[in-house]
Parts: sequence; C-alpha cells; structure tokens
Amino acid sequence: MNPEIGHYALVLALAVAILQTAIPIWGARVGDQALMRVGPPLAIAFFGFVSLAFAILTTAYVQSDFSVLNVVQNSHSLKPLLYKITGVWGNHEGSMLLWVLVLAIFGALVALFGANLPATLKANVIGVQGSVGVAFLLFILLTSNPFIRVMPAPAEGQDLNPVLQDIGLAIHPPLLYLGYVGFSVTFAFAVAALIDGRIDAAWARWVRPWALAAWAFLTVGIAMGSYWAYYELGWGGWWFWDPVENASLMPWFAGTALIHSAIVMEKRDALKVWTILLAILAFSLSLLGTFLVRSGVLTSVHAFATDPSRGVFILGILTFFIGGSLALYALRAPALRQGGLFAPISREGALVLNNLLLTAAAAAVFVGTLYPLALEAFDGSKITVGPPYFNLTVGALMLPIAFAMPFGPLLAWKRGDLAGAAQRLMLAFGAGIVVAAIILYAQGGGAVLAPLGIGLAVFIILGAAVDIAERAGLGRVPAATAFARFKGLPRSAFGAALAHAGVGICLLGMIAETSWNAERIIGAKIGDSFEIGGYELTLARVEPRNGPNYRDLVGVFAIRRGGAEIGTIESSKRLFTARNMPTTEAGIRSFGFSQLYVSLGDELPGGAIGVRAYWKPLVTLIWLGAVIMALGGVLSLTDRRLRVGAPKPAKKPKAAAPVPAE
Repeated sequence: MNPEIGHYALVLALAVAILQTAIPIWGARVGDQALMRVGPPLAIAFFGFVSLAFAILTTAYVQSDFSVLNVVQNSHSLKPLLYKITGVWGNHEGSMLLWVLVLAIFGALVALFGANLPATLKANVIGVQGSVGVAFLLFILLTSNPFIRVMPAPAEGQDLNPVLQDIGLAIHPPLLYLGYVGFSVTFAFAVAALIDGRIDAAWARWVRPWALAAWAFLTVGIAMGSYWAYYELGWGGWWFWDPVENASLMPWFAGTALIHSAIVMEKRDALKVWTILLAILAFSLSLLGTFLVRSGVLTSVHAFATDPSRGVFILGILTFFIGGSLALYALRAPALRQGGLFAPISREGALVLNNLLLTAAAAAVFVGTLYPLALEAFDGSKITVGPPYFNLTVGALMLPIAFAMPFGPLLAWKRGDLAGAAQRLMLAFGAGIVVAAIILYAQGGGAVLAPLGIGLAVFIILGAAVDIAERAGLGRVPAATAFARFKGLPRSAFGAALAHAGVGICLLGMIAETSWNAERIIGAKIGDSFEIGGYELTLARVEPRNGPNYRDLVGVFAIRRGGAEIGTIESSKRLFTARNMPTTEAGIRSFGFSQLYVSLGDELPGGAIGVRAYWKPLVTLIWLGAVIMALGGVLSLTDRRLRVGAPKPAKKPKAAAPVPAE
C-alpha cells in the first residue's frame, strides 16, 4: 500500500479525534442526547483510521519498501519475517504509532461495551480519550512521522538494532503499551467524574474492569521485559533499576493501589477522593514513562528517541494532561461526598495501609529516577542513584505490605477482628516459621534475612489458600456444604487469592536468586571444565554458524552431574553484518525452577575464550509469580459482576390507565 495513504489516514484520524473530543463533551454539557450519541461512532472511526495507518506501515516493513525512511533505518531484506514485523515498533516513530493504536483500541472498546454507562459519563469518557489521541497524533505528525519518503530509495536497509531482534520484542512492548495506555481509560473516567461532579460506588464498578485489564497487561509486560533483558543482554540480572524499568514500575504501583481503592469504594462507598487521585496518577506516571523513553533525555537500550527537541512536545503533553487533571481535581474534589466511615482495624483500613505504602514506593522510585536528571538540568552535576537506594527504600516499604497481605481479606468490612484473623492464619504463619528454620539449619546458620524472607513468601502463599478456605467454611461446616460454598465463590475471590499467591511465588524467586546464586568467570579452552552450582561444565567445541542476517560463534558446553552427562548448553557471540554490531546470546538450561546460565565473552590471548557462568536457584519463580499475578487479575476480570457492570436503574412502571366507570 502507498505510504501516503498511511499518512493521510493519520491526518483523518486527527480530524476525527478533534471531533471526538469536542462534540460528546459539549453534548454532555448542554444535555443534548444526539450530540452525546455521536461519540461512540467517532471513537470507532478513530480506531479504523489508525489501524489503517498501522497496517500500511507494517506492510512497508514486510515488503522491505526502502522508499520509506523509517523502513530504511530499521529493517533489512534478509531479516526474518517476525523481526520485520516487530521492527515496526522497534523504533521511535513506529512505537508511538503503536501507542496511538492501543489508545484507539481502548477507545473503541469503551464505545462498544459501555452500554451500561450513563450517557453523560460515557460521552465525557470518550471525549477525554479523544483529547489524548489529538495530543499524540499531533506529536506524530509534527515530529515523528513514520511515513517520510526517501528518494532515491536505497537498495538495502540499515537493519534493526540487533539487541531488539528477539522474540521478546514481539511481546514486551505491545503488552507494556496495553498496560500504559489501558490506564488512559481509568484516567478518562476520573476526569469525566470530576467534570460531571458525581462519583459513587457504581463508578468504581465501571472503572475496576479497565484498571484490572491494564494492570494485568502491565504486570506481564514488565515480567517479559525483565526476562528479555535477563537472557538477551548477557549480564545475568533480572532487574537493574534502570530509569526505563522504573518508568514501568511507577504506574504499576499506582495501578495496584487503584484496584484496591476501587474495591473499597465499590463495597463501602468510601475513599472516593483517593480513588480519583490514583486513577489520575496511574496514567500520569504512564505518560511520564513515555516522556523518559521518547524524549531523548535517557540513554538506554529501551530509549529509541535521540532527538531531545521531541521532549519539549511531550513535556507539553505532560503539562496539559497531568497539570490540567490535577488542577481539575483540586477544584472539584473537595465537593465530593466522602462516603462511609470505618475503623482503622478493618478490611478498608488494611487496603488504605496497602495504598499508602504502594504510593510511597512509587514516590521513592520517582525521586530516585528523576533526581539525577533534575540535578543535571539545574547545575550540570552528574550523579547516579543505583540499586542500594532502591533496594533499601522500596524494599523497606514492600515488606510491611507483604506481611499484611494475608490479613486484609480475613478482616471484616467497617470493623475487623485482628486477633481473629491472626488466629485463622496461625497455621500458615507456623509453616513459614518452620520453613525458615529448616533453611537456616540447612545453610549452617549465618545470615537470617534470606530464610526469614523465604518464610514470609510461604506465609503469603498459604495465607491466600486460607482466605479461600475461610470463605468456603472449611473445617467449620460439613464437607459437602464447604464444597458447595467453594463452587459458589465469585471468580474475583479466586482471582485475588491467585494474585496474592503470585506475589509470594515471585518473592520466593527473588530471595532465592539474590541470596544463593553462584558466579564463575574464567578463560576456557576446548576441553576445559569448571564447576558451578553442583554441575560440571566442559567446553566441548566452538563452531561458527550463519544466520539469515548474522554470523554466530557458538560455544557448546557439556553438562555433567555426578559424573554422568545430562545434556548440553549453547552460548554464542553474534555479529550482525549490516550494522557490524555484536551481541551476546546467553545459553540457559532449566533444572526445575532453577537455571544454569552461560555467557560467552571475547577471545583471550592463547586461544581461550571468556566464559561467564551463573547458577540461578529458583530464578524462574520470579516470572512465574508475575504471570500468576496477572492471571489472578484476568480471573477477576471474568467475574460476572464486573462484566455486567453496575445495573441500570429500573424504570418506574407506567401508571395504569383509569378504568372507565360503567
């Protein structure tokens, strides 16, 4: 397809987005039902035009149309088809187009599945969504047009950054954007409620599914990005507190708090002002992440933009949406009715504590990420805020959340019994203590933090099971009755328990890998052996291999345990010929939930080759736990009470016609 058609489709999408912003909001303001009904068709049309533009750009990549500058700079005719497609969003211009496409998808979903929404609220939500589309389409058309032509067209492209030519890139950015942009819907609901001046429990029920969906996508997106960096960059770590990693973590903290706050608002009609603020903050932090990645202020494997002038435009977007929404919040929030009261020891109180700590964690990451940038901007000083700061501050805030997590679901609404909840959790707590004692004994004493951390993880996992057991009445009612109650529990109860168990599983992997990993760095020749993690690795051979657009130097290692060979592991140094850029392809072999990890280095004098090997105990539980958390969110999302939304008020029956007297 002609790239000019794609450019024209974006122009038409901009025109539609302007109408989508103006007409429904004006209709809601003047109470014109006809104008409000225009919003959904415009949102669907916006999705159609953006989808057309994205399809045309994708076609240009698949067909290696080197008359398009974006394709020239980020593709190659010999690149595998999968990476031609993922190359569409493996650059600044294409990634921003993907951002707008995801925004259009969510806007269309609101239009199609918002039948239960009041007309005024739905019109305002669609209008706010349209305003976000206007801002980012202007950014694309004025500073980041992906359809610019180059004449004459070169015979070959410059290829995509080799680090990005990986299956992880096919999955990680789309999932991350579904999380980032998904919070635009909750943001739109918050702004619409502030415009309208009304917010109630029904509003919370309408917001929760969108918050859950965005949170689940963001959770999996962060986990996929962590695993991608783990195996692709060859450094053996799963989290480095990179500013762009932090940019995804901040909205995750805010989104997690938003979900819990919306529960309180739905059940008890409380925390209204707090819930509105969290809905604004979750998307505001997503926009901040966009600014950090796309503005050129960061140097990172994630940061595609290299023109800092684009940052001025994105900074303007941030100022308008974040500043405008917070100003509206300051103006309208004091007039909102606060709702139900509750005791500090209650389920509401536990959720408030959870939210305060999560928000504090987001603030700690915010300060640690932006302070070095602000300091450099003001006086040119360059400092680095590294893992010690984040581990201490965020870790200190997460520990009380983790310990309190099993208690919250067992406390009653309005006024809870802490001693009673503790009594029901005694078995889970005892199991955690026993596990910690066993690990402490097995390691021969020494540091107690790791065993206690493992015990805490076990407590969280078993505490989630206790929640379901208590809801079913297990041990208090006959088995048949308990089973019937178990089957009748809402899916959101299972989803919450699954998500909490996922936190425990993730914590288990983090502590085990951090505390008991092993590392060996050696220079090895063919036939040399070394031991790590109870396994013996022998460099069996080094051989060259050719790929479609790269050359590999592969090291094959034989793995032995107890003298018996149990398999091989391959690691390679890869050279992408178009860019003459090397990458490291780590070799990974899983044993249960643990992994052997081998990374090749450079050739050394004397014919040896550098080898970096790791033993990673229970490391896969980190990502498995994150996936289980997301599955918990999806399971909650399938709860019929959330899918149907809040019921429409019943219409009053018409008065019967009077019976004529005979």
